[in-house]
Amino acid sequence: MPPFRITLAYDGAGFVGWQRQAAGVSIQGLLEDALGEIEGGAVSVVGAGRTDAGVHALGQVAAFTLTRDIEADVVVRALNAHLPETVRVLAAEIAAADFHPQFAARSKTYRYRIWNGHAVSPFERAYVWHVPGPLDVEAMAAAARLFEGAHDFKAFQGSGSDVKTTVRTVHESAIGRSVIGDSLIHYEISGDGFLRHMVRTIAGTLVEVGRGRRSAESMRELIASGDRSAVGQTAPPHGLFLVRVEY
Repeated sequence: MPPFRITLAYDGAGFVGWQRQAAGVSIQGLLEDALGEIEGGAVSVVGAGRTDAGVHALGQVAAFTLTRDIEADVVVRALNAHLPETVRVLAAEIAAADFHPQFAARSKTYRYRIWNGHAVSPFERAYVWHVPGPLDVEAMAAAARLFEGAHDFKAFQGSGSDVKTTVRTVHESAIGRSVIGDSLIHYEISGDGFLRHMVRTIAGTLVEVGRGRRSAESMRELIASGDRSAVGQTAPPHGLFLVRVEY
């Protein structure tokens, strides 16, 4: 049987991240357990990206193979019946036999949300990084653009990574105020791949630019330095969303 490709969304709060781990509840683990009930046996699920603990997804992509003859729309309904309400399968389809959601991806887009106001809305607090005090969004936007292109992002990589290369190509890196008043700032970045904690570390560094602690032009030096200790803090995970994966 060819693999199924599913698109899913989830609220990352309370989960240890995408990847199944020895302790804690993961998105991958929930899917594999639910599919095991449907299949009547073990099912392995592969995702497009390993979102960290607390990170959310609007359009994560995953793949798996079933031996049962089952329609794609039935897979959606059956999975959602077994999954918690904080994890929803949005769509399912039959994929090519060699489809791999990670290796076949051409681009991934992440969005980081910052609430820049005196008080954060109680309906937003779980999905934004609350940064009170004035921020120079124009300077942040200028700094964000300097991440576009192919660069070695070693300085923005979290610890515990074993990747072969830290070079990534960023297609678009942009920041601006949301249409929801002036308090919500969106940072959106698209690229061919991302290092562990890369987007959150860039977001933390951009906030330092907004606070006037760094210049926008200093991003060039930070990228060239390869020095993790020279860049800003890693922004908290609950403001980060995996928006979409393109193939």
